[in-house]
Amino acid sequence: MRGAIGLTVVKLGGSYAFSPHLKSWVNAIAACASCAVVVPGGGPFADTVREAQPRMGFDDRAAHEMAMLAMEQFGCAVAHLGTPLRRATSASAIQSVLRAGGVPVWSPARMVRGAKDVPWSWNVTSDSLAAWLAGRLGAKHVLLVKHVEVPAGPLRAEDLVAEGIVDPAFPRFLRASGAEASITGPAGHPAATAAIRKGELVGARVDLG
Repeated sequence: MRGAIGLTVVKLGGSYAFSPHLKSWVNAIAACASCAVVVPGGGPFADTVREAQPRMGFDDRAAHEMAMLAMEQFGCAVAHLGTPLRRATSASAIQSVLRAGGVPVWSPARMVRGAKDVPWSWNVTSDSLAAWLAGRLGAKHVLLVKHVEVPAGPLRAEDLVAEGIVDPAFPRFLRASGAEASITGPAGHPAATAAIRKGELVGARVDLG
């Protein structure tokens, strides 16, 4: 396993679920064995939870847990699209996959369910959970792969919140993680593999402050 200084947590947006860019991004990440950990978004699976909540009336705690399971569903699909990708439910399992030369795809429910520092709220999505995981792993970088066109950086985290590109809790979780963050869009995959393997930022840097 590569040292934590070179580790990148890659949040792969659930909006890529039905995108023609999905396979290109999976291939790019799969080529980063021992250097990257994937945090899957919830995508259409989380959309189902959002639609069901007002109709069924369950609370945000239930919705948050269901959204994590939605992430696991998208992660399960992603893990079966790339040979070195392996699902992992804990920090130790993630480290084992990295040591074996693979790319862990995080299943978050087990770790997050018992985390007292993660609110049960729609304000905390896979963006914030990627930053939270980076802090737990001591990762150097968090890369947000979004299905949006990203302007040249640096970008302010608070501006990304205001534009609805990242969730409201992301700046706080990023600051607590101690990691550097960047964001890229659909066309960012050609440069991603080399940068991640070198421990470099990909796309536009996201600044706090």
